[in-house]
Amino acid sequence: MNQVSMTAMQRVLTTLGHREPDRVPFFLLLTLHGAKELGLSIKTYFSTPEHVVEGQMRLLAKYRHDCLYSFFYAPVEIEAFGGEVMFMDDGPPNSGEPVIKTHQDIRSLTVPDVENTPCLARVLAATRGLRDRVRDQVPIIGVVMSPFSLPVMQMGFDRYLDLMFEQPDLFSHLMKINQAFCIQWANAQLAAGATAICYFDPVSSTTITTRKMYLKTGFEVACQTLAQINGPTATHMASGRCLPILQDIAGTGTAAVGVSCLEDIRAVKAACKNKLTVIGNLNGIEMRRWSVEQAENHVKDLIAKAGAGGGFILSDNHGEIPFQVPDEVLMAISDSVHRWGKYPLPTDVSGKE
Repeated sequence: MNQVSMTAMQRVLTTLGHREPDRVPFFLLLTLHGAKELGLSIKTYFSTPEHVVEGQMRLLAKYRHDCLYSFFYAPVEIEAFGGEVMFMDDGPPNSGEPVIKTHQDIRSLTVPDVENTPCLARVLAATRGLRDRVRDQVPIIGVVMSPFSLPVMQMGFDRYLDLMFEQPDLFSHLMKINQAFCIQWANAQLAAGATAICYFDPVSSTTITTRKMYLKTGFEVACQTLAQINGPTATHMASGRCLPILQDIAGTGTAAVGVSCLEDIRAVKAACKNKLTVIGNLNGIEMRRWSVEQAENHVKDLIAKAGAGGGFILSDNHGEIPFQVPDEVLMAISDSVHRWGKYPLPTDVSGKE
């Protein structure tokens, strides 16, 4: 194969096979920036699937990265359960009042009808629209919240921790409801045209949960859930640490892992070798203040530490780049990957070609 002619899909699939494609693939996981491109408020942007399709296509053309992101916002799942979404002028929508106000509310919770819930239907329509535009040339990344992490938005962190430690029967009941929803929601996105599903699971990270607790809870939930999703998945810790549990994450059946900027990318890459593709780990918060030169240096450093041998997708560490990150920084990241990420990698990507 002529490596120069690789499509984004070929590039990503090659690195997922732990081989080197034509260059390091990179995902700019942009959601809110689509609203900027179209000159719309964030609330208006997400009100129709056509806006999201157009926004994603403009971002793909502008930054020449390697995926489309059909993710709208995290509380879309809370909205599906009957909850409230609070829109911001310059940040991601947040969930409002918890849908589970007391532990006993869990007994009456029901699984949303994925196909007939308007907020989810908009995401599915956008996924179909993106698929129509790119067919098999560019991966489309769908998103689900893990059944284990979703309760933070459903009931609040404090109530969820109390539930987990003090009421194991109710915890198990909530996991069954959330698993049924997660599996249906993931498979509906795959049927609509998503190439893979990003399984956000920050509560399983060692930033929040001990390994011992993870193996009893989030690990078991992930094994059961991912086995019933009809396509490839990537587990993302949404900025949380995961180095001590990488071998366990590999055992859940996922193909890739999104890792924190707080962890040593060399150690992460070594631990994942031939088991998991590493996604990360540029600091999305710091990115807001980077100069063009700093952006290039961070990209070069990351490629030098993690690029060799494939099995690496350069991205941010959280799974969503903040609204405040300037266009010139995003463009500098793109230009730097295109310059310094070509395989075979330069022997010294610190400045000499």
